[in-house]
Amino acid sequence: MRRLIAISFAAATLLSAAGPEKTVNDGFGDFLLVPAGAFKMGDNFGDGLPRERPVHTVELDAFYIGKTEITNGQWRKFRDDPGYDDPKFWPGGRPFPKDQVPYWTQANNHGGATADSDDYPVLGVNWDSAVAYCNWLSAKTGKKYRLPTEAEWEKAARGTDQRKYPWGNTIDRTFANYVGSAKFDTGMKVGSFAKGASPYGALDMGGNVMEWCSDWYSRDYYSTSAKKNPKGPATGAYRVVRGGSFFVEAFDLRAYGRTAGWPSYQAHRMTGFRAAREP
Repeated sequence: MRRLIAISFAAATLLSAAGPEKTVNDGFGDFLLVPAGAFKMGDNFGDGLPRERPVHTVELDAFYIGKTEITNGQWRKFRDDPGYDDPKFWPGGRPFPKDQVPYWTQANNHGGATADSDDYPVLGVNWDSAVAYCNWLSAKTGKKYRLPTEAEWEKAARGTDQRKYPWGNTIDRTFANYVGSAKFDTGMKVGSFAKGASPYGALDMGGNVMEWCSDWYSRDYYSTSAKKNPKGPATGAYRVVRGGSFFVEAFDLRAYGRTAGWPSYQAHRMTGFRAAREP
């Protein structure tokens, strides 16, 4: 018996030493490990905007990133749960009315209330709602889910080799869903572009829907960013949005491109989100 206990303890020690699993799934989709370490963040190609410079080195702790954007099927679990109306999950303690997102019932946008829509990205979710989903998911699983920081999002999208797009340095419509990819520009099923995977295996980090980050937005933040686990400015009017969408040109799919949106604005059909999970 003592020998068995010793073997079990040794195996557990080896497993712990091996570090976090590459993929975890708590019943709400796959999340992929982004290892701890440094990367260079920002526009190293010189084709971007002043808000994307200067290039600066950032060191991040390990985290997990959602393999896909949050889908209608995943969002529906939250939407139909009694916890949706629980103020403790919502920034400011104010749940948003469910009928405030018009795309949910629109078949042309593959809204979640229409047939065969589970695998399409949820559209028109504002920052407050995305945060509420992550808080609810944390309560459901006992793990810490949240929106990724802007720095985490960029590392998950482009890795450490300073590539332009999640998949490399060139682009065509076999890699991502952007304007002109379909007769009617809207979200496609998540994971439709396997060629467009990031270095860690995350899909649709360029195109499909824009994705909220946790940070307040500042045009000049890169000049003052913390070097270790930056979380953005302390205050602001807008939150960071990343990744481009189905309604923009290739330029806006660059992995270092950055823009912003008013966090409570819930009528923008190009906006969705992807969650992160702490180890």
